[in-house]
Amino acid sequence: MVAASTRRRVMRAVEFLGYVPNSAGRSLRSLRSGKLLVTVPDISNPFFSLILQGIEGAAQREGYAVLLGDSQHEAQREERYALMLKRREADGLIFLGHRLPKEAARLVKAMAPRCAPVVNGCEFSPGLGVPSVHIDNAKAASEAMHHLYGLGHRRIGVITGPLVSPLSRDRLRGALLSAKTRRAEEECLVVKGYFSIESGVAAAVHLFGAGERPTAIFCFNDEMAIGVIETAKHGGLNIPRDLSVIGFDDIRFARYTDPPMTTVAQPMREIGEGTVRLLLQILNGKTTAPESITLPHQLTIRSSSAPPPRRK
Repeated sequence: MVAASTRRRVMRAVEFLGYVPNSAGRSLRSLRSGKLLVTVPDISNPFFSLILQGIEGAAQREGYAVLLGDSQHEAQREERYALMLKRREADGLIFLGHRLPKEAARLVKAMAPRCAPVVNGCEFSPGLGVPSVHIDNAKAASEAMHHLYGLGHRRIGVITGPLVSPLSRDRLRGALLSAKTRRAEEECLVVKGYFSIESGVAAAVHLFGAGERPTAIFCFNDEMAIGVIETAKHGGLNIPRDLSVIGFDDIRFARYTDPPMTTVAQPMREIGEGTVRLLLQILNGKTTAPESITLPHQLTIRSSSAPPPRRK
């Protein structure tokens, strides 16, 4: 028990000297670094900005700092960041890509059946054995296609993301299921993209030059949809009179395209917050088995989608 007068003298000395606790010493005592490691495949992609804001806000509220790594889609970078877990430079890992680094995979295997402090955001692959926070990508893609079919479109272009990604495969599965339901598989034109504006431009050029042009294009992210819209306009097409375009994500620029873009809105900030909550549950021993948290999405209808032009 410390006397009140002694405590006051100590606190005055602390204030006078500007003393702050040594975080390294505190970490040695608690075996916690107080830091969460977050890796993102492409920090320049605006889709990730609100997810990262959600992560940062939730971590700060719980007294954690965030270490951010931009892997730039490179497996070697992801592995170097994952080594920080082994060196205890971070208490847990949130990865926003589709690859689980080998070092993190070893930790997951070693801790099984308990949960390792590793969480995924956006993607979900049950085979990885890690919890994930995401939307139902297959259902969302199916709803986007259903919207276009409901407007009267039949010949629809679909621009995917890299099919190594589970979310791209899920979206393609949902889109093709919708086409099959409408008996329009042969008129569903699938082109591979890479989630960039440039790949949207290249895919649009391919679709516009491959025989009969589609009357609508569904893109697996908004950036590719921006590329499609600009390519169509440069080619003299009117959006949506001549071509309907749907994106995915609802990044902040989607409502400001010309015309404003119809898109599938993801709860990006909530995805980020959810990954932190899930990771802290693991760190605090409150989660015993990997689980998937599916958040709601919303088809946001704006001005880039309309009925197809009448055939002459």
